[in-house]
Amino acid sequence: MKKILVIEDDETMRRNISELIELSGYEVESAKNGKIGLEKTSSFQPDLIICDVMMPELDGCGVLSILNQKPETASIPFIFLSAKSEKEDLRKGMELGADDYLFKPFDSTDLIKAVERRLKKHDVLKEQFGNTAKLNNLLEQAQEVLSLDTLKDEAHTYHYTTKENIYKEDEHPHFVYYVEKGQVKTYRFNEDGKEYITEIIEDQSFFGYQAVFEDRSYNEIAEAITDTSILKISKSNFLALIHQNKDVAKQFITIISKSLTDKEEELMHMAYSSVKKRVSRKLQELLADQDEITILRSDLAKLTGTTKETLTRTITEFKEEKIIETVGKKIKLIDRKKLEKMDLVW
Repeated sequence: MKKILVIEDDETMRRNISELIELSGYEVESAKNGKIGLEKTSSFQPDLIICDVMMPELDGCGVLSILNQKPETASIPFIFLSAKSEKEDLRKGMELGADDYLFKPFDSTDLIKAVERRLKKHDVLKEQFGNTAKLNNLLEQAQEVLSLDTLKDEAHTYHYTTKENIYKEDEHPHFVYYVEKGQVKTYRFNEDGKEYITEIIEDQSFFGYQAVFEDRSYNEIAEAITDTSILKISKSNFLALIHQNKDVAKQFITIISKSLTDKEEELMHMAYSSVKKRVSRKLQELLADQDEITILRSDLAKLTGTTKETLTRTITEFKEEKIIETVGKKIKLIDRKKLEKMDLVW
């Protein structure tokens, strides 16, 4: 059952909306002001929020602004309720990213239709733009928003051989990249000239968009780990999609925020964990949705902040414990539970 939070300071209005939503088959929670509404957002975890614009304690624009700052709440569909005299405040709220609005007094049918429409659209977007951000759906959405019949034709596929550079440090970006098939690593060199890997990009994932968003040169090198097929989407088309479609923009904000959180956690892990624990964690990450990967020992060593020799000894121990098997550059997972338990043992 979908959950809806109603934030409204007028008690009669709040009660009437809540009853109407419940009769339509939804689970409802309500709050009498924005401050309480934010607290209930954390505990209730709604699928959609209906919020009055003008309220004591914290108004609707303030609620939406705070929700947008958190990746776990930034994509919750948000419908404003507003009196016609509050048009200027409503305009501000819509600029902040509200999904819809209704002027008071409104028809009950209009409210339910707005709720159903926004929930349906949100479900479609969640399916289309999950953590892997499926490319075909993104391009279809872009074509619909931009009315560019040639967008797919302009996003060409390029083939890169193992160890071939996709872009270099200090180059200015002209594309956003999407891995159709293969594997890519991004890396930098420290002051001593030692390479360290910043990320491994798997199938069906975007990369290179940070430099595009920030309008800066690349601060790392991207290189194909295996023979790789990559779709290159022009910077102008990508930015037009992000700027003109709030739903897509929200999803990319969520993706980027999660990436930053993961990197922060990884830095802490690298600083304080043993080699075995670091290798275990990285293998769990790389083998999250598959049972086999192809990766150079030198690359895995750089990803885990250790030497190739130490990494090789650790891999040998994992093999002896029948956690993994190796054939050349391939690492095959034998016992996922044992691998996960490594985090608790060392």
